[in-house]
Amino acid sequence: MSAVQMRTKRARHPHDDAPDTAEDFRRIVALPEGPEKEELKQRVVEAWMPMAERLAQRFRNRGENLEDLQQVASLGLVKAVDRYDPGRGKAFESFAIPTIVGEIKRHFRDHMWGLHVPRRVQELRNKVRVSRRELSLTMGDRSPTVARIAEHAGMSEEDVLVGMEALESYSTLSLDAELPGAEDGYSLADTLGRTEPGFDHVIYRESVKPRLKRLPEREQRILYMRFFCDMTQTKIADELGCSQMHVSRLISRTCQRLRDEVDADSDTGRERELTAA
Repeated sequence: MSAVQMRTKRARHPHDDAPDTAEDFRRIVALPEGPEKEELKQRVVEAWMPMAERLAQRFRNRGENLEDLQQVASLGLVKAVDRYDPGRGKAFESFAIPTIVGEIKRHFRDHMWGLHVPRRVQELRNKVRVSRRELSLTMGDRSPTVARIAEHAGMSEEDVLVGMEALESYSTLSLDAELPGAEDGYSLADTLGRTEPGFDHVIYRESVKPRLKRLPEREQRILYMRFFCDMTQTKIADELGCSQMHVSRLISRTCQRLRDEVDADSDTGRERELTAA
């Protein structure tokens, strides 16, 4: 083989995993839809599969299983074979690589983020991540500043800050995860506040207090003996010299009146809030 032929071959197939399937693609275009065409497509896909797996290797160590990435790359390869038109004069490898890589990046964008992040923010994150990695090669142990990253990436400092925030949104952390430096199992869940049921009691008590003071003395005394002294209705009746049934009616009527007054004030307060809004 002459030197010219060797250079031509290297130019057409720069990788060992780039088979010569030009004739197969010409046959695919000429064949009508059917089993023979599908079988030929499948053969071409199998021939180019090593290239798809090589492209998937570029994205390893990014939180996704390599086998899953290879499956995504294979899907991209199938799409490339289906869409490729040899009549446009473009080599299949030049068409397939961006198709496969695009499919892998789409997989990361749509399925790997723990939180939904707009595409623009994802792109800012990628720029920040690449710039930080490149700067770290020349800055040693020092972390690049926001201004340095912005200058290196050609971004505004505001966009750099957005991208840096997105770096923390790629994956979520369990609430049961132990906090760094914690030796007793102290987790994120332990830092969260909890609803304090006593707060409601405070609100109810303060709402009822002024209305209790406005009750007739006899009703105040009955409520005091029943709810503060924990006396039975029978004992209260003996204390007041009336029937137990009469004490029961007084307690029910007084409590209902207090409840209605508190609810009415609450409704009035909500109406004022809505009006102000």
